[in-house]
This record gives sequence, C-alpha cells and structure tokens, in this order.
Amino acid sequence: PLANYRNVIEAVQTLTESDTGLGFSSRKITISTAGLVPRLADLGRESAANLAISLNATDNKTRSMLMPINRTYPLETLMDACARYHLMPRRRITFEYVLIKGVNDSSQDAERLAGLLRPVRAKINLIPFNAYEGSEFERPQEASIQNFRNILVQKNYTVIIRHSKGQDISAACGQLSGKYET
Repeated sequence: PLANYRNVIEAVQTLTESDTGLGFSSRKITISTAGLVPRLADLGRESAANLAISLNATDNKTRSMLMPINRTYPLETLMDACARYHLMPRRRITFEYVLIKGVNDSSQDAERLAGLLRPVRAKINLIPFNAYEGSEFERPQEASIQNFRNILVQKNYTVIIRHSKGQDISAACGQLSGKYET
C-alpha cells in the first residue's frame, strides 16, 4: 500500500476523523508493508495507524529470494528505518514472519530474528506456511514452530502464532489464487 501512499493516508484520515469521517480509533488500523523504506518516515509523521512489516527472513539472501523488494531495500536499510520510525507511546511495530520448513524456521533463524529486532519496539506474528498445490515450500512441523516461538519468548518478545482458517478450501493466508478449469 505504501506505493499508493497519498491514497492510503487519505483513507486512514477518512477512517479516523471523528467529525467528517468514520471515527475509528487509529489503534484499530494497521498498515502492512513489505518495506518500502522511503515512505516509512513519512508514514510515521503523518499517521497514527499501527505498522506491520512483512519480514520473513533474517538474512538478505533468503529475504531476497522470498521478497524481491529486499534487493532494493535490504534488511539493514529496512531495520534502520524501523529503528527510526516514529511510534506512538505504548505501541510496537508488528513483524510478520511466515515460517517455511527448511528455509527460515531454524533455531538459528529465531536467534537472528531476536537480534535483528533488538533496536525496535517489536511484536512478532509467526505465520506457519500454508501449503498449496504446486508450491515448492512446506509448513514446518508443530515442534519446530513452538521451538521458534519459545526462543523469541525467552528473549522477551511478544509472539503470536497465527493459525489460518480456510486451508481446507485453499483460502488461508497465502493461498488465495484462482483455480481455473479450461
């Protein structure tokens, strides 16, 4: 959404203005991004909405493979912008981390994630990968998911494991793609 920055800001203003808008609390609105770094500072100044960053890896090689935006805004640049991001009191940046078996779910990945987030007021949403037909990736075993979480909790992070609904009909997080018969 940050590539469409002006419209996002206008939408948040419409949602939050009490006189001319809908009067929602900015605490109830989250803007999620893959990390369009030049817009993060603007967003911190112009909006009180929550911020969520799709992180998904703790090293540039893996993140670039999963998220091409990392080639333009590598982890060091993104994390520096997050550390400087203007946060409202008692708020944290949410980091979304999709756990993929054998790709980013090791104990070492969890330790690196804890270190990477140290300069930031952060909470973490762990999202076990939702497999779909034709995917090269797999969901980690439950023990691996819990181990990853436990390492982060021991480092004093708030960690939520997001269990997706809709897997039985290929409608869970990351699965929404069309199936067409021709």
